[in-house]
Amino acid sequence: MTFATLGLIEPLLRSLETLGYQTPTPVQAQAIPAVLAGRDLMAAAQTGTGKTAGFALPLLQLLALEGPKVTANSVRALILVPTRELAEQVHEAVRQYAENLPLRTYAVYGGVSINPQMMKLRSGVDLLVATPGRLLDLFRQNALKFNQLQTLVLDEADRMLDLGFSEELANIYRALPKKRQTLLFSATFSDDIRLLAGQMLNDPLSIEVSPRNVAANTVKQWIVTVDKKRKPELFVHLMRKGKWKQVLVFAKTRNGVDALVEKLQGLGINADGIHGDKPQATRQRALDRFKASEVQILVATDVAARGLDIEDLPLVVNFDLPIVAEDYIHRIGRTGRAGSTGEAISLVCADEVNLLSAIEMLTRQTLKRQNEPDFEPEHRVPDTDASGQVVKKPKKPKKPKASGGGGGKRNLGKWVDSGEVAPAEPSIKPVRKVPVFNTGPRKRKP
Repeated sequence: MTFATLGLIEPLLRSLETLGYQTPTPVQAQAIPAVLAGRDLMAAAQTGTGKTAGFALPLLQLLALEGPKVTANSVRALILVPTRELAEQVHEAVRQYAENLPLRTYAVYGGVSINPQMMKLRSGVDLLVATPGRLLDLFRQNALKFNQLQTLVLDEADRMLDLGFSEELANIYRALPKKRQTLLFSATFSDDIRLLAGQMLNDPLSIEVSPRNVAANTVKQWIVTVDKKRKPELFVHLMRKGKWKQVLVFAKTRNGVDALVEKLQGLGINADGIHGDKPQATRQRALDRFKASEVQILVATDVAARGLDIEDLPLVVNFDLPIVAEDYIHRIGRTGRAGSTGEAISLVCADEVNLLSAIEMLTRQTLKRQNEPDFEPEHRVPDTDASGQVVKKPKKPKKPKASGGGGGKRNLGKWVDSGEVAPAEPSIKPVRKVPVFNTGPRKRKP
């Protein structure tokens, strides 16, 4: 099968040839004809399998061949994404595909000035990539109209819900024309997403080219158990032992990102970090330097789990496990992309055992464990399995205390000398102490 047999027009085929695209991926082979036929679509595929081309190529063809010319402040096709990084990535792909077409494309997102975006939209845009919050800002300031909208694409919609965009999506939905084509693409589909699809899509065609919520088999996954306080030390040890050249590291919090970057830089390691508190320009510069191999270690929160497309990234490290199990799939999906192989290592401490169990239940696999010599945890990480259960080992019975000399006898657990009568057990049980829970803020141990 070729892209030509899918019905794509010659200008798009020329762009694909320039980009080196030869054979459609499974999701592209199924999605492109369905979108060209005007169907609503709900497609699930592993990250890195070409979802963007699956919706962007036929969408650009429909815009080039059908519908009136775009008017001022209007948009004909809208792609909603959860993060700024993903907006940049998707728009760059769209721009490359549309190189030989007379179409205007643009991307809008928060974290940067809204005024240049308003100026750009004055002449109208055929295809707009946007994050929900900034899109609503532009709509409410009358910088954007939806009366010409033909197609809506929800890309990584589950992540949009995870980030709390459900209200924004509802407001956008109410502002859009009722008659339109709607496409929903994602690597994972939660029950909430299926409910959203039922409300926004009309008789959708369902495509699922990979098992639901399964990580790509091109990624080798394993965990190293360690005490929480020794994670930075273990990370540096593994990095030097494995001679890592380019690593994307995920931490749970913004402070965690900054602390790890500071430690690595203090050891002379070329590291940088990105998270939601950093300006967009700073985040983009860090990403660009990492892609250019000018930065060896890039530490990020889940803001970067989707929207990073780094060619041949060899390794992802989960310094902390994600709170939302689905984010694990998106994190490790940054490696092993487009048929390449990759590796994903997770550093797991005892208080993350429930997060580990949730990941294993979601992915339906028990992650291989490995202990690193000299880093075995004092607080053992309980065993887990793909059933979602924490496997608790039975407690060993306590050994009786060794008896001493002097002819003593043991009676009811107390030592009694020969000829001495053991005191009777009290008839009234002692009052059991009930722990008092402090409802005030917890103080962290130093």
